[in-house]
Amino acid sequence: MAEITAQMVKDLRERTNAGMMDCKKALAESGGDFEKAAEWLRKKGISKAEGKAGRVAAEGIVTSYIHGGRIGVIVEVNCETDFVARNPDFQDLAKEVAMQIAAAAPKFVRREEVPTEAMDKEKEIQRELLKQQGKPEAMLEKILVGKMEKYYEGVCLVDQLWVKDDKKKVGEMINERAAKIGEKVSVRRFVRYEVGEGIEKKKDDLAAEVAKTLGQA
Repeated sequence: MAEITAQMVKDLRERTNAGMMDCKKALAESGGDFEKAAEWLRKKGISKAEGKAGRVAAEGIVTSYIHGGRIGVIVEVNCETDFVARNPDFQDLAKEVAMQIAAAAPKFVRREEVPTEAMDKEKEIQRELLKQQGKPEAMLEKILVGKMEKYYEGVCLVDQLWVKDDKKKVGEMINERAAKIGEKVSVRRFVRYEVGEGIEKKKDDLAAEVAKTLGQA
């Protein structure tokens, strides 16, 4: 079986707009043949969004989600037409995205938005941990590829596992819904608020509190 490289998966993903795991599976099923892999995705109904990549998604909605009065999310999800923006299926998708952000707290929409400094810092941390684990120097870069994928799964919305189906990534879920809706759909930006976030919380000194109480007795 032909080796399926990360570049092959990336190229197929850019062409078909399908999820990374779907692209990897398609290439494996097609013996690494790019055209057959693209055809496999079309037959499965996964890449119906193919050809939409170059189209502009400038319409859409801004929606919000509040969880328990403690977590709030505002997200902009785009589509191509105002007609689809009013479509209940599209609006449900936007709400699903907002709920994902509330639950999984991503920092970015996609990996292209991760600052170079943040990626370099994460690589350095993982490299040091691998060295401490005694991993051979020659293997470090290869292992780091997998470590960085895990990092992206944590901080990038479209790379996260969907909270309602952990066998599917959010990006894959969005593409599947986009195929049914029939337009290009993309998440542009979001903000997430959590009560107390960023505020240095007072740490109670139990011993001092007890001493104070005893002194007042």
